[in-house]
Amino acid sequence: MRKLTLLFALIMSLSVVAKKHITMEKIHFESNGVKLTGNIFFPKNYKKNHQYPAIIVTGAWTTVKEQMPTLYAKNLAEEGYITMVFDFRGWGESEGKNRFLEDPIRKTEDIVAAAKYMRSRSDVTDNGIGGLGVCASSGYMVNAYSENALNAVALVAPWLHNEAIATPIYGGEESVKSLIALGDKAAKEFETTGELQTVVAASTTDKNSLMYQAPYYTEEDRGLIHEFDNKFNVASWRPWLTFDAIQYADKIPGKVLFVESEAMALPQGSKAFKAVAGDNVISVNLPGISQFDFYDKPVPVKQSVNSVADFMKKELK
Repeated sequence: MRKLTLLFALIMSLSVVAKKHITMEKIHFESNGVKLTGNIFFPKNYKKNHQYPAIIVTGAWTTVKEQMPTLYAKNLAEEGYITMVFDFRGWGESEGKNRFLEDPIRKTEDIVAAAKYMRSRSDVTDNGIGGLGVCASSGYMVNAYSENALNAVALVAPWLHNEAIATPIYGGEESVKSLIALGDKAAKEFETTGELQTVVAASTTDKNSLMYQAPYYTEEDRGLIHEFDNKFNVASWRPWLTFDAIQYADKIPGKVLFVESEAMALPQGSKAFKAVAGDNVISVNLPGISQFDFYDKPVPVKQSVNSVADFMKKELK
């Protein structure tokens, strides 16, 4: 038992030492004239005069860069990649007056701008920029990939919907029409007065919150961190509910990795995308892993990171 304890302590100490080698740089870039803020993580033994493959990491809807994107980015930096996380327009540290807006097209534009910034760096290899989308941002990543902004894309617990998939999830046609009407009213109010209409993103007590009693977002030792805005702009409903991620399945220029599970939130969206994309999707199945456990639980995160790192090694030149 003592030997096992000492071995565990040694493993943990080596892990801590390795993490100390991961350094960070705060950066700024623009998307459609708006200043965005991000963090760059460098691999251990980083040298300024060398070039490295890079991975831009984005997270689930309503999240900020310090949540699951940073966890994945740090782990991928340990695998030898320069990694980047950033706050989308109107979220976290980034500027933008129309805040907390979950607009897939606007967020795709921000990913494209992030990729442009990464291409400008002298320490990033030519044609060596990958994207990792977790949950909702998976759709934004494949959109950016279809525009050739990225050289490779991997998705973890992908949420990929179109209107046909989204409608029953959000209560049927009448419910969706009602939500879109509320969203349009909120959008008009912002255009007229500059006032935002928001709801709480996640809560264990507020039944009107976007994600009532949802794990991760409502747990202080997980996603409920002080950087988390925990707000949802009601004007998001139209762009969110009418977004079609499945349409990009036959537009992607190369392979896409799915790290997924039947127990994740939207396996039907993944299946719909793969039915069109065919052999362009490489699927790694982690049985029994829930959507929220993909965000931060050590074992599924480690398995996901290993799969993403191996995939990117083959795809990024």
